[in-house]
Amino acid sequence: MADSRERELAHTIRAELAAIDPPRACCRNAERAGLGAAGRGHARSPAIARLAVRLADDTRDEGGEPPLFAWREARDHCRSAWLRGRFLASGSLSLGARGAHLEFVVGPDEGEDLRRHLDESGFPTSMRARRGRSVLTIKRTDTILALLRYCGAGASVLEIESRLVMRQLQGHLNRVLNAETANLERTVASSARQIAIIEQLEGEGRLGQLPAVDQSVARARRDAPEASFTELAATLGLSRARVQRAFGRIEAAAATDPSSAD
Repeated sequence: MADSRERELAHTIRAELAAIDPPRACCRNAERAGLGAAGRGHARSPAIARLAVRLADDTRDEGGEPPLFAWREARDHCRSAWLRGRFLASGSLSLGARGAHLEFVVGPDEGEDLRRHLDESGFPTSMRARRGRSVLTIKRTDTILALLRYCGAGASVLEIESRLVMRQLQGHLNRVLNAETANLERTVASSARQIAIIEQLEGEGRLGQLPAVDQSVARARRDAPEASFTELAATLGLSRARVQRAFGRIEAAAATDPSSAD
């Protein structure tokens, strides 16, 4: 169920980007140039095909080819439109419990240029060859969200961020619960050992020989076996350190061979 929701969200992001209608003619030119072959009738989804038709109505030149795009001379808004087109045409996005993964799969002659363009825009990528194609990858979730936002995604990015926040909160809650459980287990184990020592000393008739503070700590432990040192200290009106030292003396006394006493 979770996987289907993540796939649906990835699809929603692509649909949101494909639905953007650039207000500037220069951005429309840039986006159609970024679509490449997808802007010339080779779209891989109906949404991108409709986008290509919309852009072609305004940007088709006399030869029927999309206008050329010069990255170096382009303004930032045109660069974002071009990258949006490249993502829609050759990008893929996967979302999962372990994070996000974004790829561009392009021809081997384009890989270095696209990587440089992304780096210059603040979206560093790693690149490798796969089946004769260049594959540019981004795995940092914050970088992926920044790129999607740069390309124009809004509501879908907010949805991803809200899911990440909920996932982080759940993870934090789980860690806190695990830590509390571990602390409780240690307290119970320590308490059981202390009670066994106290009963040993009492059975040997040596509990009454301990200092009054140690005896009061021993009684408090038997009355509240689940209590922490801090809780015992509060009950007895002592400091936690005094309670801890008392248990140290109690354990030392139990470790002493009674037959060796004078």
